[in-house]
Amino acid sequence: MTMLLPSVDEATAIEAREVSAWFGERKVLDRVSLHMPPSSVTALIGPSGCGKSTFLRILNRMHELVPGATLAGEVLLAGDDIYAPSWKLTDARRRIGMVFQKPNPFPAMSIYDNVTAGLKLTGTKVKAADRDDLVAGCLTKAGLWKEVRDRLRQPGGALSGGQQQRLCIARALAVRPQVLLMDEPCSALDPTSTRRIEETIEELSGEVTIVIVTHNMQQAARVSARCAFFLAEEGAPGVIVEAGPTRVVFDQPEDSRTADYVHGRFG
Repeated sequence: MTMLLPSVDEATAIEAREVSAWFGERKVLDRVSLHMPPSSVTALIGPSGCGKSTFLRILNRMHELVPGATLAGEVLLAGDDIYAPSWKLTDARRRIGMVFQKPNPFPAMSIYDNVTAGLKLTGTKVKAADRDDLVAGCLTKAGLWKEVRDRLRQPGGALSGGQQQRLCIARALAVRPQVLLMDEPCSALDPTSTRRIEETIEELSGEVTIVIVTHNMQQAARVSARCAFFLAEEGAPGVIVEAGPTRVVFDQPEDSRTADYVHGRFG
C-alpha cells in the first residue's frame, strides 16, 4: 500500500509572531508568539473565551473569513509568512489542515468520496490509479480502515460520531498537509471514541505537526509534547501566560495562574 503523506523529514514547524486579533473594535488576542515544533503535538489550553480557537483559526487563515475580523503579526510556515501576498488561500488550506469540534462529513457523500473531497477544493492532484491507495492510507492513518473497508461506497453520514470525526481526519490528511489543526476534536465524543482519536493523534504526530485545542487537561497531558496556556483576564484580550514542555507546564509551572488552571482551581 502506498501512503501519500509527507515523510518526517518534510514536516515543518509553524510559528506565530506577535499575533493580535480583533472582531470589529474588540481585541481578542494581544501579541501572541508561539513556536509549534515539527512532527509533534502542541496543546492549547485555557478557559473558554481566552482566544484559543481564534488563534487556531488564524493559523490557517480562517479568521479572515469572519466579517469585521482583522489581525496583526505573522504566521510562519517553514519560515514563510502565510499572510504574505504571494500566498494563495488554497495554499494555506492545503498545507495547514483543520479538524473541527463537531464532525462535519458530507452526509450524503460516500465514505470514499468524503476522503477525496478536499482534493478538488485545494487543487491537489492525485492520479486516478493512486486514489484507492490514498483513501486506504488516509483511513488507516485515521484509525478507521478496518471498520469501513467493506462499505466505502456507503454514506459517510451513516457512521457513528466517533467514526465521522476520524473520517474528517482522513479527509484532512488526503491533501497531504504539513500541519493539522484540531479544535476540541473529542469534546462531543464518548470515552471509547476519544481514546481512538487520541491514538490516531499519537500515530500521526511523527509525520505531521499537530496543534490541538482542548479543555481536557488529562487529554492535553496524554497527547501533547508542548503546551501553551492562554488566559484573558477581566475583559482584557487573550495572551499566553506560559508555554513549554507539557510536563513542565503541568508539574513545574512558573506562573501560579497556570498551576491553578491545570489543577482545576478555576476555569
